[in-house]
Amino acid sequence: MQNAILLESIKQLCPENQYIVGFADLHGLLPSRWHNYPYGISLARKLDDAIIDQIVSGPTIQYFHLYHSVNDELNRKTAQIVSRLLEAGIEAIAIPSTVNDSDMKLDAEYHRTLRYVLSHKMVATRAGIGWIGKTDLLVTHRFGPRVRLSSILMSSPLADMGQPIDESLCGSCTVCVTHCPVHAANGMAWSIYRDRNEFFDPFRCMKYCREISAERIQKDISICGICVSVCPRGKIA
Repeated sequence: MQNAILLESIKQLCPENQYIVGFADLHGLLPSRWHNYPYGISLARKLDDAIIDQIVSGPTIQYFHLYHSVNDELNRKTAQIVSRLLEAGIEAIAIPSTVNDSDMKLDAEYHRTLRYVLSHKMVATRAGIGWIGKTDLLVTHRFGPRVRLSSILMSSPLADMGQPIDESLCGSCTVCVTHCPVHAANGMAWSIYRDRNEFFDPFRCMKYCREISAERIQKDISICGICVSVCPRGKIA
């Protein structure tokens, strides 16, 4: 009964027309610091189609503001959910939505590898809400890549786990690959058996994103949005 109340509370906080919520078994997939939290909740917040459709050759100031406002919203939602889980006796911690790569809170390992301690995309694929596309975006069934992500780690399960997705469902589509201005992707498909660096160069992507962000919107941030905008899955959604 308690879990049903919590799930209804999450549903109210994250309405289905804007959110995808998935539940994941993360045993064996997390750093040792989180070994007491082997279950996860993945939140995917839909981005505004009108703003994403405006992205043609680089970021717009509207996309910049959307990027930050949705991150802030996700962080508020995860904090609220964690508070309710703790009140119900379930140990939980919120993993914030991805921060700006110039943020000093990011450690040396991130700057060396461009990998966060916890991958929101990994939690999402384990929850079954999407897969990794050819330009390293999470592609969801419902909204394509037009989402921002955050995660919650828990000590015990709250709902039935989603069916994990182990391989790309992009098929032969290479729209994002051909539209990338710096050819950061080589067209190989993701799977859990293939490391990101085998199909995507994050350093090449980030370098271009910083340059184009400074040029187009005069911001010290790494955003672009072209591959988000052109993905057929997102357009169909």
